[in-house]
Amino acid sequence: MKIEIITPDKKIFEGDIKSIRVPGKKGSFQVLKDHAPIISTLENGPVIMVDQAGTETRYEINGGVIEVKQNKIILLAESVK
Repeated sequence: MKIEIITPDKKIFEGDIKSIRVPGKKGSFQVLKDHAPIISTLENGPVIMVDQAGTETRYEINGGVIEVKQNKIILLAESVK
């Protein structure tokens, strides 16, 4: 899956991943390959990505929105720590 993590200031990350876990408004959820299309608001909390090699990368976000469509993910975050 392709992903872009963007804040109002800059692009934080762009690349290929195997999975991502995000802090949704109604609880955290995971997105895997061929996930159904979704748009969801996000709470403050951890974003955990796993790349193709199985390496985990973690970001802390302060709210935002995620869109998943045809194995492309766009995560717009208020800010990233």
